[in-house]
Amino acid sequence: MRQLRALNKYFWKYRLRLGGGILFVFLSNYFNVLSPQVTGFVIDFVQRSLRLPGYKPPDKQPDYDVLVDKFIATVDRSDYSIGKVVAFCGITILLLALLRGFFLFLMRQTIIVMSRYIEFEQKNEIFSHYQKLDMAFYKTQSTGDLMNRIAEDVSRVRMFTGPAIMYLANLVSVISLSVFFMLKRDHELTLYVLAPLPILAVTIYLINNTIHRKSEKIQQSLSTLTTNAQETYSGIRVIKSFVQEKAMLGYFTRNAEEFKKNVLGLVKVEAVYFPSITLLIGLSTLLTIMIGGLYYIRGGHGVGINTIVEFVMYINMLTFPVSAIGLTASMIQRASASQKRINEFLDTESRVQSQPGAVVQPLGGQIRFDGVNYIYPNTGIHAIRDFNLEIRPGEKLAIVGRTGSGKTTLAQLLLRMMDVSSGKIEMDGIDIRRLDLKSLREQISYVPQDVFLFSETVENNIGFGLKEFTRDTVVEAARRASVDKEIAGFSAQYDTMIGERGVTLSGGQKQRISIARALAREPEILVFDDCLSAVDASTEKTIISGLNEYLQDKTALIITHRIFSLFNFDRVLVLEEGKIIESGTHEQLMAANGYYASLYLKQQQDSLNQPGKS
Repeated sequence: MRQLRALNKYFWKYRLRLGGGILFVFLSNYFNVLSPQVTGFVIDFVQRSLRLPGYKPPDKQPDYDVLVDKFIATVDRSDYSIGKVVAFCGITILLLALLRGFFLFLMRQTIIVMSRYIEFEQKNEIFSHYQKLDMAFYKTQSTGDLMNRIAEDVSRVRMFTGPAIMYLANLVSVISLSVFFMLKRDHELTLYVLAPLPILAVTIYLINNTIHRKSEKIQQSLSTLTTNAQETYSGIRVIKSFVQEKAMLGYFTRNAEEFKKNVLGLVKVEAVYFPSITLLIGLSTLLTIMIGGLYYIRGGHGVGINTIVEFVMYINMLTFPVSAIGLTASMIQRASASQKRINEFLDTESRVQSQPGAVVQPLGGQIRFDGVNYIYPNTGIHAIRDFNLEIRPGEKLAIVGRTGSGKTTLAQLLLRMMDVSSGKIEMDGIDIRRLDLKSLREQISYVPQDVFLFSETVENNIGFGLKEFTRDTVVEAARRASVDKEIAGFSAQYDTMIGERGVTLSGGQKQRISIARALAREPEILVFDDCLSAVDASTEKTIISGLNEYLQDKTALIITHRIFSLFNFDRVLVLEEGKIIESGTHEQLMAANGYYASLYLKQQQDSLNQPGKS
């Protein structure tokens, strides 16, 4: 339950709706509990007026609510016929039912609507927090689990902030009002009727913990199932190409079986729980009739037929609220389990944040790596080792190296996707940890190795990240990325819808649209992380040559595994195990006859028989 304390800020924000809703619950039940009193009066009135056999006048006048007493004083007159009094009582009971219904409507309009507002705000809070977390967090989490927490878990919490609170308020008010008037009517009979309640309390206590444990297992297995489905849909091409549909179905079926087993475990507990509650309520009804009947037969106790009818009506009013204890307890326990999962991520702080008083200033393009080391926290891999490098404003730098040499890690450190383990990175003489994170990233355009396009139009994908843009801006960026002619050939051109993750485009088209997106921002610093791997060497050379004019006054870092297109770069760095092993122009490195030269000759030989890409 302590996990649900995180919701207190929402309850305080919507305190007027919450307070109003609880008031409406009380009023609806107040008018409801008056009906048994009116019914009891009319039964006694008819018996008394008709002088029915066996009628025994009560030893004392019933202690009814003040409103009922005023009503009785108005209609219990000698000049009114029995039919008229009965009609008045029937109309009054109908009026009380209408008032109850009206306040029930207001109750739902306050409490249930409040729960929807909280659901909306909680989803926004989680989504906003997700975006603030650093890349190290996402490398250890599955997309399906993240989606499940913001969707399914929040929905479970909403069942607490809405229906559960409504049922609890209803339960408390019904029990309080019913027991209060029952005690006023006959305290001894009330004690007998309420005798099963301690058994009910013990039952709830024993089963609650079981429900909580099973609810946690259900949410965990649902996350696994969601992740499995999400990965299958995302990797459907690979699955089909390797003919693994049957294997994936088997994996999904096993996860679904685990989820089903956990759900059925909870269902079995609830299947025993709810009938037990109903049985205990039925026992109260039985006690009312048996003991009330004995009191009536013996006489001298003040219990009449009207008293028994009133008590039975009170117990019937208690039936749904009390039987809903199990449902409410289940909703609360499920919400607690879900809120615990939500809190786990909301309590996770990003390791990469802007410092208080962070510097916001235009960047000139000067970059300096000073003794930089980076060790991946989860694997312990030492990706960057004592790295030192100075890049002048406007310099075009190429970085080559084997897979795993640290090229991509350098790019991510520059963007502060993660912070250095030791050393520092400076821009224009300022440690980037002192720069405002938003301002830093806005001035660097990054084209990642794993290209991502949104399920949007070509125009909106290229203009992504710009507050405002025109079609001319988009077309010019596409021209610079050498993808404008292909876009012009699309059926809707720049209004063409791209499927999820750019599924409708070729690999080369996706990469060039991603480059166009980076160029459209007109940044001072550009970082291209092996973003032309899906085009052939000739096309890559053409694209980079076409960028030369645009990059003249820009600082550019291009990470690539090809070196045919590196002739015009100011410097080329060769990385190995996070260190610079060679540095210089293309000509200088070829003359040195080291790793770079051997890689160039090997690629030149391989290109003779390499098929083209698009």
